[in-house]
Amino acid sequence: MSRTLVIGANGQLGSELCNLLDEQEIIYNASISKQMDITDKNTVVEKITTLKPDVIYHCAAYTAVDNAEDVAKELNWKVNEDGTRNVAEAAKKVGAKLVYISTDYVFDGTNTGEYEVDAPTNPKNEYGKAKLAGEEAVKEILDDYYIIRTSWVFGKYGKNFVYTMLRLAKDHDKLTVVNDQVGRPTWTRTLAEFMTYLVDNDQPFGTYQLSNEGNCSWYEFAKEILKDEDVEVLPVTSDAYPAKAYRPRHSIMSLKKAEETGFEIVDWKTALGTFKRQIG
Repeated sequence: MSRTLVIGANGQLGSELCNLLDEQEIIYNASISKQMDITDKNTVVEKITTLKPDVIYHCAAYTAVDNAEDVAKELNWKVNEDGTRNVAEAAKKVGAKLVYISTDYVFDGTNTGEYEVDAPTNPKNEYGKAKLAGEEAVKEILDDYYIIRTSWVFGKYGKNFVYTMLRLAKDHDKLTVVNDQVGRPTWTRTLAEFMTYLVDNDQPFGTYQLSNEGNCSWYEFAKEILKDEDVEVLPVTSDAYPAKAYRPRHSIMSLKKAEETGFEIVDWKTALGTFKRQIG
């Protein structure tokens, strides 16, 4: 019987993680929302106690940040807090290690330097608040856990900023992109490798932060994505694109704790270049 369970296996990160586990020839169980609704506590407990995994990679999340402010506010909390609590409680019943993915949105983005792992949290939107509540549930229920905060995720599977920019470049000769929000892009491959690295190398339990090395604005990210395309990219302020949900202006998280594990983190431009070659 497989001792590894991936929850949210059909999402952007879950798909990447499953691909990595396949490459490593690790047998695992993959669960998608249709098979296990994490907001249904009884179903979660029944499934996990039946499978009895040693490790649970919890990749499921509600990530529509703007909708989380109003039309999907309840769903955001049900998935990101209640669902995470259900998974954590089931993990405790079977003695499984839990890897939970969180976000830079737990911070308010007003810090001028890097956010350390133990920096005060202060989420300013509903998504960030619910993900932080998920973190707190994990810490309350479990001792054997890895919380990994990440940001600006892109990868082969699902929708993301890289695909959006490449698509828009086909139909426009000029694009405007926000230049006053700064952060760290994260390739799903790098994140998936770090998730398994923590578990496989018995790293100390606790909270980590993982993105690719370096930082940039969304405008600088877009410029790098489209450097080989025939399109002009122009910087604008956030005021040009009003959004329902508050976005942190400066959400650069420190990678020091992750680096101290010995995990090698590639810089975001290298990661992006490798990813673009893969998708052709």
